[in-house]
Amino acid sequence: MSKINERQRLLRAYREETGEAEIDMRLVAEFAVRKGWPLPRPADPIDTLAKLFAEAARLEIRHDPVSGNPYRANHAVPKRSASGQMSFGWIDIDDPKTTPINMRASLVMRREQMVDDGLQLTFDMERWNSIRPEDERIDLPMDLTFDIDLRRASGDEGDEAA
Repeated sequence: MSKINERQRLLRAYREETGEAEIDMRLVAEFAVRKGWPLPRPADPIDTLAKLFAEAARLEIRHDPVSGNPYRANHAVPKRSASGQMSFGWIDIDDPKTTPINMRASLVMRREQMVDDGLQLTFDMERWNSIRPEDERIDLPMDLTFDIDLRRASGDEGDEAA
């Protein structure tokens, strides 16, 4: 059984034992430890620091001097090593050395993440609607064009840290 399957099994056991519908993952972790679940080894300090720098890079927002619109300064670019290991390099959108190939790869990756989220949201919504009465159905459109246009027009760029 994979580690993820084991964790999912423990989540189900926690829900069954506590009867809670909405669970706090910290309480689940404490429950797991009480059941003898081994604590993970501490993270490598260099890996942890690298993740903190990646988060800082992702959160850097600049504003276009002409439009005033916010934009992400730094973008992750997927890279695959000779051994097949996936990692990310970071590029600055304003750096003249940033290539269109890298910027496109970053934008395509983010768009694919949106598509993945939209597909899974659709499956989740379909499941909810299939087991609920008509008056509890939830139907959300997947075409976000209007929502994006509305958000732009409102001047509310949303969570700049997203």
